[in-house]
Amino acid sequence: MDDFGGEVGVGQTRTIRVPWDAASVTKVRRAVVTDLRARGVGAEVVDEAEIVVSELVANALRHAKPLGDGAVRVHWKVKDPVVEVEVTDGGGPTSPRPAPPSVWGQAGRGLRIVRSLAHEWGVQDERSGCTVWVALGGPSRRRTG
Repeated sequence: MDDFGGEVGVGQTRTIRVPWDAASVTKVRRAVVTDLRARGVGAEVVDEAEIVVSELVANALRHAKPLGDGAVRVHWKVKDPVVEVEVTDGGGPTSPRPAPPSVWGQAGRGLRIVRSLAHEWGVQDERSGCTVWVALGGPSRRRTG
C-alpha cells in the first residue's frame, strides 16, 4: 500500500486524486515513479514519466481550476513497453498547447518538454474538465478524434 491507499505495481492501471496544492506535484511524481519501478518499467520510460507527470500536474495547478471535489486526477496505464499518463483538471480559459519558443521567457516550456519526451500526446476538452494524455515508450492504444 502507498499513501494513496493503492497497491504499488498491481494491475494495469492506477488512478489517484490529489489536493489542488503545489505540494501535490511531488507526491504524484513519487507515486508514479514508485509504481512504475515496481512494475519493472524501463528506467528511461520511468524518467520520462517522472518529468511528464510533474509538468502536467504543475500546469494544471497554474493554468486551470480544480475538479468539482477540489482535486486533480492522475491516471496511468502500463502495457509494456508503453506507459500512458493522463492528468485531468476542471478546465481553464484556454486549451493546453505548447507556448512558442522564447529565449528569454521565464515560463512556457512545460508542454514543449512534454511534447519532446512523448511518443504521442493530446488534449481532451470535456464539459467536466480537461485531460492531457501522454504515451511514453511507444504509440498510444487510444485513438484521438
